[in-house]
Amino acid sequence: MIMKINTLLYVISLVVFAFGCDGQTGVQKLSVDNFEKKLAATSDKIVLDVRTKDEYKSGHLATATVIDYYSSDFKNQANQLDKTKPVFVYCAAGVRSDKAVKILTQLGFKEIYDLQGGFNAWTAARKPVQR
Repeated sequence: MIMKINTLLYVISLVVFAFGCDGQTGVQKLSVDNFEKKLAATSDKIVLDVRTKDEYKSGHLATATVIDYYSSDFKNQANQLDKTKPVFVYCAAGVRSDKAVKILTQLGFKEIYDLQGGFNAWTAARKPVQR
């Protein structure tokens, strides 16, 4: 009986890990290539850069809206976005976007994509950047 329970728990863990949803409904952490593909395949979306305005000015993804995660009114600004649209979130390396995703989930966003490795991974992969 204990072996069956352990096997079941192991299988459940593998399924959760494989889908990469961080335990949050509607959240997917995507590699650079998968993020780029999903971004291109989604027409009505929000691209959210949660870095500082100076980081944004040094380069960003096309059509990105910047809302600084460190801003005291980050939550209020994010709450103004259309919650029915898919949101593609990124920061420099993935730490701030991970925290931002938790807030977006609390605010009621249903479809969120988080860029694994952030803007640093994007530029390292030589993906297009706007300045």
